[in-house]
Amino acid sequence: MDSGVPIFKLYGEQRPWLTPDLLHYESIAQRSSLHDWEIKPHRHGDLYQFLYVQQGEAQLHIEDTMSSVQGGVVQWVPPLCVHGFRFSRDVEGSVLTLASPVISRFEQALGMPPAFGKAFRLSAGEDKRHLDTIFAALAQEYAHEAPGRELVLGAWVNLLLTWLQRQCMAQQAVASAPARGHQHFSRFSLLVERHFREQWPVQKYAGQLGISVVRLNALCHQLGNQTALQFIHQRLLLEAKRNLIYTAMTMAQISDSLGFSEPAYFSRFFRRMHGCSPNAFRQAGVAQLSTGPKRGPDSDREG
Repeated sequence: MDSGVPIFKLYGEQRPWLTPDLLHYESIAQRSSLHDWEIKPHRHGDLYQFLYVQQGEAQLHIEDTMSSVQGGVVQWVPPLCVHGFRFSRDVEGSVLTLASPVISRFEQALGMPPAFGKAFRLSAGEDKRHLDTIFAALAQEYAHEAPGRELVLGAWVNLLLTWLQRQCMAQQAVASAPARGHQHFSRFSLLVERHFREQWPVQKYAGQLGISVVRLNALCHQLGNQTALQFIHQRLLLEAKRNLIYTAMTMAQISDSLGFSEPAYFSRFFRRMHGCSPNAFRQAGVAQLSTGPKRGPDSDREG
């Protein structure tokens, strides 16, 4: 189902970039300064983005979460993830956009699935100088036509993706879980993504995985700190929030699209999960998006 959130090739453009590259590099200021330092919530259908805030302030809007960060932060944005940004005018940093084939080639060369399939934020920490070097080299190579340009760009991108892969794997608690349990949990996550609107019972998910409900709940507790039903409900809640804020769908339409038999059941579910009514959440969310955070004279932000 289309959530109604704009899908851009690059923000503010309807056409792909005008170079033959499968990647696009630009400084944060290059694009955000054209839009009053604000990139409004949108998503990309088939592009990955690596946002690196080196200096200055940034407000990151990822799905339904907004947070403010200082320089030395990396934000990874996969396809279809709703994201928007605000930056301070003194921001320094880079945005690297990668077409899907780049990630596919990296996966084939790596010989294992990327660990960064979802939105992910990291502190550059002790690796800041390393990342500064990579992005400076990318900027230099991207701006000039020279023999072997594509090979050099690919080498720097693979180095960056390898760094991201290692960081993600190091931070994932599931790395220590038994491989079979990890596989079951990953398959369960995929099944939920495909069928959460059908509101399958937990028993059906367990049956599809070939394990018992008790085993599935144990895995969800171990790897996700919640029950299987809570995991399913959280996915339903996320989609409900998206539809409430980013679309003009009525409560009845949202309720029906998420598999509820009546809007009243949807309203009770939302209130129980989030602590307020769907209408109250929509009003607060729309107001927040339309006004944005208060900005001082020296701290305009964009994202």
